[in-house]
Amino acid sequence: MSQMPQQAALSKCPSCAEPVEPGDLFCGACGYDLSVVPEPPQDHPTLTMTGSATGPSGDGVAWPAPEPDGSGTPPAVHLPADLAGTDSGDGSLPEHEPGADPHAQGAEGARQPAGSGVRFDRPAEPDEYPLPAPDPRVAENPGNTAVPEEPAQMCVACRAGRVDSDGYCENCGHAQPRERDHMERESGPVAAVSDRGLRHHRNEDAFAVGHTALPDGTPATLAIVCDGVSSATRPDDASTAASQAAGDALLAALPRGTHPQTAMHEAIVAAAQAVNALAEEPATAREHAPHQNAPACTIVGAVVASGLLVVGWVGDSRVYWVPDDRSAPAARLTEDDSWAAQMVAAGLMSEAEAYADERAHAITGWLGADAYELEPHTASFKPDRPGVVVVCTDGLWNYAETAEEMSEVVPADAAARPMHSARVLVGHALDGGGHDNVTVAVVPFPAPPQGAGSA
Repeated sequence: MSQMPQQAALSKCPSCAEPVEPGDLFCGACGYDLSVVPEPPQDHPTLTMTGSATGPSGDGVAWPAPEPDGSGTPPAVHLPADLAGTDSGDGSLPEHEPGADPHAQGAEGARQPAGSGVRFDRPAEPDEYPLPAPDPRVAENPGNTAVPEEPAQMCVACRAGRVDSDGYCENCGHAQPRERDHMERESGPVAAVSDRGLRHHRNEDAFAVGHTALPDGTPATLAIVCDGVSSATRPDDASTAASQAAGDALLAALPRGTHPQTAMHEAIVAAAQAVNALAEEPATAREHAPHQNAPACTIVGAVVASGLLVVGWVGDSRVYWVPDDRSAPAARLTEDDSWAAQMVAAGLMSEAEAYADERAHAITGWLGADAYELEPHTASFKPDRPGVVVVCTDGLWNYAETAEEMSEVVPADAAARPMHSARVLVGHALDGGGHDNVTVAVVPFPAPPQGAGSA
């Protein structure tokens, strides 16, 4: 049977909290009308509740304690903040963990309302968050992949010891070859090789090789070889600067249609300017070492284009012509700027006597700030048959001085294998003693067009 809900009996006055007896209509202490009792608030739970509703050890929500009713005071409203907060894993926040003492947090915890799901004890957040410095390992390796270690360099002498950062073997102490000690390069049909030799502690030679095309599309090849003057300061820098400047000048002039002989003259002038500039780098170099000469070197070059062979030089580096048909005579195409050459030209000594003299290789012409007036030598030839042009320093021609001797050491297939031939020629000088740096470029000369003149 259904029953109407009955009003719950009061144990104390809602107004003054004095005890009342069941059935009293008015409070005996304050006269409060006990018949006016607010209805209990309707329960609208938002959480599924199981077990005890108030026990701290239960699985339900620990509701806040009810506030005492006052006269005409509306019932307490349960806000969402009154409920215990939970984290993203449905775990209780620290202030609502079962058994936690809210007063154990000290002064900071006292400012936190009981039962609130919002924390007020968090430290103030800064206006800006400093970013940590990037990890260089991540920047260099964004994929976070394993970086293989560089293999240890082994000694070229003992083949057992490791090479330290100074370039010496940790086992036998042998100095390892530097990059410039032996250089090889090809450009189109031309190839060059340079080697330190067996007696010098560094390679003071340098070269430049290249190929391009004339305005009509005819191919053109070039080779520049420079020999640093050992008695001057920074001879290796001088030869490098001269060879690069001359090579760049030729590669720029030939495609514009400049005549190869004119281009060669301009290239030697550009090389001289590059070497002269070294005397000013740094400007105080001469003040600290007044006994040293300015950087200096010799230069020799060859250009093969449209059936024409152009050579240019200053100093005692040489150019040889060696035909494919070895029954035809070879030729030396340059004249040394040296003491021996001057003695022979003046008729004072024979060539054999002059080059046997200890002053034979004293040069009378070079590139450098302290050189005499620059007089680039250039010459043009029109060979009537195919062959190769050998451009070299005295480190080679000291072991094959005459044209006939050079022809004998140049391989028969030099035109087809210029790099192999350059290596053979350098090997010939090393086998002969390698007393000087050795540099040689081999430039093939193709079969000339019909009507070409003789060399």
